[in-house]
Amino acid sequence: IAAAAVFVLVGVLAWVFRPTLPPPKVVGSVQITNDQLPKYNFVTDGARLYVAETLAGHGVLSQVSTEGGETSQIPTPFPNIQVFDIAPNHSELLVGSFVTGTQTELPVWLLPIPSGSPRRLGDVNAHDGAWSPDGRQIAYASGSSLYLVKSDGSDARKLTTVIGVPFGPVFSPDGKRLRFTVNDLKTASLSLWELAVDGTGLHPLLEGWNKPSRECCGTWTSNGQYFVFQSSRQNISSIWVRAERANLFRKIPPEPIQLTTGPLSFSDPVPSKDGKKLFVIGQQTRGELVRYDASSRRFVPFLAGISAAQVDFSRDGRWVTYVTFPENTLWRSRVDGTERLQLSYPPLQANLPRWSPDGSRIGFMASRPGKPWKIFLVSAAGGSAEELMPEERIEADPTWSPDGNSLCFGRMPFQEFGSSGPAAIQVLDLKTSQISTLPGSDGLYSPRWSPDGRYLAAMPPDSNKLMLFDFATKKWSELAKGGFGFPNWSHDGKYLYFEDFTQGEIRRIEIPGQKFERIADLKELRRPNDMSGYWSAPAYDGSPLVMRDAGIQEIYAFETQFP
Repeated sequence: IAAAAVFVLVGVLAWVFRPTLPPPKVVGSVQITNDQLPKYNFVTDGARLYVAETLAGHGVLSQVSTEGGETSQIPTPFPNIQVFDIAPNHSELLVGSFVTGTQTELPVWLLPIPSGSPRRLGDVNAHDGAWSPDGRQIAYASGSSLYLVKSDGSDARKLTTVIGVPFGPVFSPDGKRLRFTVNDLKTASLSLWELAVDGTGLHPLLEGWNKPSRECCGTWTSNGQYFVFQSSRQNISSIWVRAERANLFRKIPPEPIQLTTGPLSFSDPVPSKDGKKLFVIGQQTRGELVRYDASSRRFVPFLAGISAAQVDFSRDGRWVTYVTFPENTLWRSRVDGTERLQLSYPPLQANLPRWSPDGSRIGFMASRPGKPWKIFLVSAAGGSAEELMPEERIEADPTWSPDGNSLCFGRMPFQEFGSSGPAAIQVLDLKTSQISTLPGSDGLYSPRWSPDGRYLAAMPPDSNKLMLFDFATKKWSELAKGGFGFPNWSHDGKYLYFEDFTQGEIRRIEIPGQKFERIADLKELRRPNDMSGYWSAPAYDGSPLVMRDAGIQEIYAFETQFP
């Protein structure tokens, strides 16, 4: 009996003190693509990668061998395409189609590969989706909710609703669990979540591990032993691995293990089918500020082509303010680039600065870790930035009244799920701190006050209209229908410039008069896929300013060893 007890004790101690699994590691790498095109989601069937790219202003479907080589496009009937997933038997892609980039929920299709006619997934509209391992069901994300539907498009049911926008759903290899990312724009965080496929047991996956949370885009290895995801720190995204299952002789590490380090940011991990490789998008983010020269019909460097966007000019045209990319710090300088002064500092992330009419102050929107976008003021001479309103809601797109006594701002109605208060355009009196709502502006955003104070331009959440408010009549009128972005007034207030996403060009409309003009074609211009970098506005002389994507974005294969 004593010997048996000793044997059991030794076994228990061996179990408790058994060594931890050695960490996974990268033992080699190779660049798979070299086409210099912006890339989004991609999937693999084992032999090929199918990737959504931007080519000549359109979202296209491309393919490349998993061993690397030339990238080629696969014709589809869609004007633009987004890749969500590939069927377990590799016969179809789950894709979304869209006309303009302003659409938030896309019609979902099943696209046969290598060729064939696509078919709709019932009446499902979503921004992401994934097949179950047995191919019988599809999880999809729409709005702030996650749903489950049969693969023929029938029997859709809601699994859960979250605070924020869910995306990147992925089934566990046994099909019993779903993991996904939640983008909470109120707190500027990305976090991984898990729930059972019956909708129960919703919980965060790595709560408190990284503050603020910046984890997303996870997936299991084919054998289910590891969960691979991306995590961002100090504007650099890396790939991390979490061991999921222990074995008889090894414990799992208590924390995720970092698999990659800079200088490139690595994102969107996709394990190979044989478990020996990990495909990722490698990116080095940089932009080039350019101006459209009408005489040569070319984009030429502006401010020496600095990596910056969100440019705004003082009313006298002598000064500019801008936001560096990708650091998102606020600066001001003379229009020739001299007398540069940094006005904001990390961890504050600045966006959309606007000069006050007298040139003494700059209003801008900014976010801090774990906090929503808010409106700030800073002196053009430097100093501390002042947050204007104490509310814990998103505030965006500041624009000045002509007398400089008020700031008009909007919300982000497509990002404020469950917020209290109106998703409308509001006006802050800077002297009294009183807030009023612009009549008839419910659901509108992106306000732009004309320099003479007569008008205010805005758009609905899907950006399919340009709206104009006349302060004299207190009435709204519709200027145009389509897909629009970045409305901005010329410095004299005679024109409203905007980007027409349906045509891939910058246009302007005369106010009043409503005469439209095409100003610049953007279809061949490579632009960053980033909130702060994808932008356009007129320079002081009316020539369009944009930021060209001057960075690196290619797919790489890491040869990995998973113990």
